[in-house]
Amino acid sequence: QVQLVESGGGLVQPGGSLRLSCAASGSIFSMYVMGWYRQAPGNQRELVATITRTSSASYADSVKGRFTISRDNAKNTVYLQMENLKPSDTAVYYCKARYRRPGRDDEYWGQGTQVTVSS
Repeated sequence: QVQLVESGGGLVQPGGSLRLSCAASGSIFSMYVMGWYRQAPGNQRELVATITRTSSASYADSVKGRFTISRDNAKNTVYLQMENLKPSDTAVYYCKARYRRPGRDDEYWGQGTQVTVSS
């Protein structure tokens, strides 16, 4: 019902920057709590950042101060601005939408975009 498409990944040197985008289908984007997760080979998928309907953001300790999550409800898009990237940031980054209603709690995932931080 809800489709999420990530973009903006790529190869960047340590200390560089990337901006990820996640475009969502539908007309109720403002109702979703959005998040970014990442998963590196051999690791579990981990939470990177979340942003609420009122744009209250939270971050994993590993990215705090370097990453910024934001949303543009008019464009049905959530962003992840990544600064001072480290090799340990290398992973597939996934966008997630969470839609809560009385009696329902739905989650939707994108297919991911690769971020590689390497010299």
